Amino acid sequence: MRPYPALPTTNPRQSVAVRLGMAMAVILAVVLLGTIFAANKYGQDAADETFDRLLRGAALQIAERILVTDGHANVDLPVSAFELLSLARADRVFYRIIGPDGKTLTGYGDLPMPKDDKGHADQTYNTRYKGADVRAYLLRRQLAERFVSGDVKVIVAQTTTERVALARSITAQAVLTIAAAGIVLLLLVVVVMRIALRPLARVERTILERDVNDLSPIDIAAPAEVAVLLEAINRFMRRLDRRIEAMQNFVADAAHQIRTPITALRAQSQLALEEDDPEVLARLHQRLHERTVGLGRLADQLLSHALIAHRADMAVSQELDLRRIALEAEREIRAMSDEYIQVELPDEPVMIKGDPISLREAIKNLLNNALKHGKPPVILVVTPVSDRHACLLVRDCGQGIAPEISARIGERFASNGIGPDSAGLGLSIVSSVASSHGAVLVRHSTGDGFEIGLEFVVSAS
Repeated sequence: MRPYPALPTTNPRQSVAVRLGMAMAVILAVVLLGTIFAANKYGQDAADETFDRLLRGAALQIAERILVTDGHANVDLPVSAFELLSLARADRVFYRIIGPDGKTLTGYGDLPMPKDDKGHADQTYNTRYKGADVRAYLLRRQLAERFVSGDVKVIVAQTTTERVALARSITAQAVLTIAAAGIVLLLLVVVVMRIALRPLARVERTILERDVNDLSPIDIAAPAEVAVLLEAINRFMRRLDRRIEAMQNFVADAAHQIRTPITALRAQSQLALEEDDPEVLARLHQRLHERTVGLGRLADQLLSHALIAHRADMAVSQELDLRRIALEAEREIRAMSDEYIQVELPDEPVMIKGDPISLREAIKNLLNNALKHGKPPVILVVTPVSDRHACLLVRDCGQGIAPEISARIGERFASNGIGPDSAGLGLSIVSSVASSHGAVLVRHSTGDGFEIGLEFVVSAS
């Protein structure tokens, strides 16, 4: 089988897998940035909570050793309080005890108090001392002795080197964990996408392995999302198949049907060239004229049939007044013939949806058949049948269509032979128009003749 040629393209191919992978990478990057921010805050809070407990424990131990002797507040600093704080080896420790009179009893007298002192509440605050960032805890203890009363403030502070290191360690561990999980997730997404896109590869292989003339529907198992694509491809292939079939029918019809009249014309013209008898020559000329008329009629109907087949798929339905279409078709027939056609139309518009060109061709073929094969008068009638249906009928006083032809309406070249009065395509054209417009081809004998036409569904007003 000949392989399909590569189609030129002006745009580079965009892989669905690559686009989804890039989208996932962007999402992962955003999540990672958010995780870094959240982990950093969590790590800082966790480190502060851990070291603040040490500061609070040391301050409580110091506050328990504040005693009043000889009318003065004294402090016996416990060694255990500073042993707790010494667990942070890289940090320096500062303390300050302030008596009820506001004087420093012991410690670093210039250790800053909180800027927003909350009065009687204990509090933790950040400040700078001796050129370093420190974290301090202020504990208040109420003294109510005979000679000494008021608040004693215990401030214990520590530099933040160890707690910053702990916060960074927590953040780094969290980020590394999330990054590793993200990479694993991204790899899993790639694997899942490859599995999910396998049906597309099967569709591609199925199409490429087909014969170039095989336009039958693709029938393979596929997920719902791919099934939608398959249905769209199948609809396109059905339209393409109809187009190719119409083109092949036109070529076959033209090759088969035109060959016979052209051969007859050639034979008649050859006889005319060799004939000297004026009477015989006149009869030959008459036959040549009749054959020419028949050939012209055949060519017109072949082109008309091809036009109808083309517009059945391409034309967009419009809101049309059936009375106007009937009048336009009658005027076109009258312009090419001296035959009289009576027209009967209702007063109110008869609105339908359809293609005006196809409908005019169908009406013209009905009128031509009645003029050629029926008996006058020929009447073109548009009449409402009900609130939902309306008919366009062509009536004449003839005997109507022969039973053998009536049974084959819709087939091409259903009449017996090709002659000046019939090319055998008229009713096939009418049947095609009826099918494409959702109409019904109706025909029946009346008391004094025959009528044939189309019954349409009326558009909702």
